[in-house]
Amino acid sequence: MKPDLLTLNDLRLPVYTAKIAVIGSGAAAYNAALTAHRLGGCPIILTEGRLMGTSRNTGSDKQTYYKQSTSAYKSDCAAEMAKDYFSAGSMHGDLALTEAAGSLRAFFALTALGVPFPHDAYGEYPGYKTDHDERGRATSCGPYTSRYMTEALEKECLSAEIPLYDGYRAVRVLTENGHARGVVCLSAAEITEENPAGLTVFLADAVIWATGGPSALYYSSVYPESQNCSLGAPLLAGASAVNLTESQYGIASVPFRWNLSGSFQQAIPRYVSVDENGAEREFLYDTFTPENSIPAVFRKGYQWPFDPDKLTPGIGSSLVDIAVYNETMAGRRVYLDFRRNPAALDGTALTRENLGDEVYDYLANSNALCGTPIERLRAINERAYGVCIDHGVDLETEMLEIHVAAQHMNGGLENTIWYENPALHDFYPVGECGGVFGIKRPGGSALNSTQVGSYRAAERACALSKTKPSGTSLSDALTGQIAGCRKYADLLTASRQKFDRAAILAERAEDARLHDRYAAFLRSPSGITALRDRTAAEIAEFFTSHGAADHAALVELSINYDTLVTRYAVLSAMLAYVADGGSSRGSYLIEDRPEPDTAHRSKVLRTAVSLENDRITADCRFEDVRPIPVTDNWFEEVYNRFGSPEMFD
Repeated sequence: MKPDLLTLNDLRLPVYTAKIAVIGSGAAAYNAALTAHRLGGCPIILTEGRLMGTSRNTGSDKQTYYKQSTSAYKSDCAAEMAKDYFSAGSMHGDLALTEAAGSLRAFFALTALGVPFPHDAYGEYPGYKTDHDERGRATSCGPYTSRYMTEALEKECLSAEIPLYDGYRAVRVLTENGHARGVVCLSAAEITEENPAGLTVFLADAVIWATGGPSALYYSSVYPESQNCSLGAPLLAGASAVNLTESQYGIASVPFRWNLSGSFQQAIPRYVSVDENGAEREFLYDTFTPENSIPAVFRKGYQWPFDPDKLTPGIGSSLVDIAVYNETMAGRRVYLDFRRNPAALDGTALTRENLGDEVYDYLANSNALCGTPIERLRAINERAYGVCIDHGVDLETEMLEIHVAAQHMNGGLENTIWYENPALHDFYPVGECGGVFGIKRPGGSALNSTQVGSYRAAERACALSKTKPSGTSLSDALTGQIAGCRKYADLLTASRQKFDRAAILAERAEDARLHDRYAAFLRSPSGITALRDRTAAEIAEFFTSHGAADHAALVELSINYDTLVTRYAVLSAMLAYVADGGSSRGSYLIEDRPEPDTAHRSKVLRTAVSLENDRITADCRFEDVRPIPVTDNWFEEVYNRFGSPEMFD
């Protein structure tokens, strides 16, 4: 596609036009683009880096996909699944129903693309229990489920010749009269003498934002290092957010970023800390009796996220997370050791008496009543062992360093049931950047959401595009917003201190360490307040205190700015929750408020950000959750309404 050119004084910027612009290159983005293409929407895909996203680069022992049950002898329906979503609290009931109702269509669309979800000889897709799930709705292709999804969807998009612009970092969402009208990107591919920053304009009738979670907020993280933060630009464009207080944290590996859930825990490894002199100790016995340590570690397999409801003294599985954190804060390195049994099992046979019924039955049914943790792991899930081999760690011969890390944001940019943001029309946040979930969510429901949300967003965007004039034109309002992006070019050309990429990453890491210290799974209101004020000051001076040594540094600076805006919104939401009397819940403990919160379960916390003269503010307010709709679904009424504009209201 050949662009038009926009002249802004001494700058000449390329301007591309599309019906639907999809931002991202993970499972949600590719499904949105593929759906839009099949529905005649003429999409384009814009990505910072095709191989960079979380979907392609993360997983667990057997990465879970959550959907309505497909087991032959387990009854289920969308209403029951919606109730399980909704029961955790702070989730809109209509979103719970759309996530549930769309799950089977989404799942079987993936199987049709060749994603290898396992079925038996009769064609039954069996399930298993996952985090916050008692119905056994989970399924998996193994450690790389989301990678297989992404690769299968990408293959279809490439076969369909959907235009893909690789190496384009979106820094601004363009808006007009409360509607999204495109994005401005930075791209090295568009650099010219008259465009040194590679500023590139994409005009579109709808924007589907599928950029993943705010990974750069955290230093200790399971997000892949290539995944960055992209919530700031939509927030500054007027998009609203919900439940920014709610994220998930759990035990993860340090040498490579990976969830250590499921089989890694059910094999019952040793938890070992090593001090500065190399002395080892099994520190869990400071917290558990030997006999209670075994089921606590085992349950971390399907109770992986830290959960203040699971801190019952002496037995709660989340006490394991606290014990790991305390060791690391004391300056010791912490490891899982699969080479030897924990002391509680050392020199003894594995029996029902020393394991307990739950652990014994699981290992027996998995043919894993083996002598050592590595033997048990390989019997339960050889592919989990293979993940470590893939990343250069052999659990047969070495220990695996661990810490407690951020993994997923349950909140995000606000959605309607069609995944449009209610504060910014024609803007659709899907996948993890969408604020679908509440206090807790079943493991694997995030992968389901990538497919359900992206399909519905593309379906609506395509339906509405048929009623609009062809193409978005450059109005004065849009031209003014594009001209405002000159500040990115000034970072390259202005005479001020120039930072290289390493210095910019170090600055990001410093803020991330502070975020970990005060605003991760252990939260300090006073620390959050200080960090929020520091963040506001950094935003105010950002474009006058920084310069970029080159284009690579410029892109990293844009990520830092986006992260600062996101951090300010997240910290503001946390403080609003605390100010309203909120206490520990979900996957975090609030200092001096360990009692579980119940008062806010029927509310969502909505956040909107404003920026005037580089001064940022946030408006945070609680709203009642919407209930699960009770639908009549008289067939003839649905039949006659299907596909009409009224269906998409």
